[in-house]
Amino acid sequence: MNLTITGHHVEVTPAIRDYVSSKLDRVIRHFDNVTSVGVILSVEKLDQKAEVTLHTRGKDIFVEAHDGDMYAAIDAMTDKLDRQVQKHKQKVQEHNHEALKHQNSEL
Repeated sequence: MNLTITGHHVEVTPAIRDYVSSKLDRVIRHFDNVTSVGVILSVEKLDQKAEVTLHTRGKDIFVEAHDGDMYAAIDAMTDKLDRQVQKHKQKVQEHNHEALKHQNSEL
């Protein structure tokens, strides 16, 4: 898995980088098919913004969160991402049903 963390109008310190990677590790445990993750941290006036794009086989998941504090924005982003990943994983697992043409029909 490739992890890219960039900052727009904010310096990405090692502490923030470690915090983001530890939070994303919790989310990645749920789903093994993650190829790459891109995180963008930005500041617009007093609004802190955290965005993530998670690339999986077959789908890209994008989540963003705004807050007054960068760490709170990262927490909100990872919570949203966790819900989206679990939802996608459930859809993938439910999709593995047998096709109608292969089922026995009683006509």
